[in-house]
Amino acid sequence: MAELKYKPVPHDHEAFLKKALKRKDFREAYEDLEEEYTLVREMLAARSRAGLTQEAVAERMGTTKSAVSRLEAAGKHAPSLTTLKKYAQAVGCHLEIKLVPDTCRTKRSTRTAKKQAAG
Repeated sequence: MAELKYKPVPHDHEAFLKKALKRKDFREAYEDLEEEYTLVREMLAARSRAGLTQEAVAERMGTTKSAVSRLEAAGKHAPSLTTLKKYAQAVGCHLEIKLVPDTCRTKRSTRTAKKQAAG
């Protein structure tokens, strides 16, 4: 039987991302998932600070490791607030949700409103 030798393919993620973001379609899709990636990074950082494995978080949440894995995967799952609260509690945190004004849209909306009022 022949011996298989594994040779990992080198991958420079930063270089890949820099090049890929030059493509409009990729950049738009990447930006569309920005909030999800931010949430996932927060979740992973909280779990890491708590020193917990996915299995331990799953046990504390009363679910399975695979459910926690899906929860920590950006773009693959849209968790409910209840699930996010359970996750936060399991990793020793509380959940905060904020509505932040979009200044670009707010400025645009103000200009549009002024034009319509002057109309």
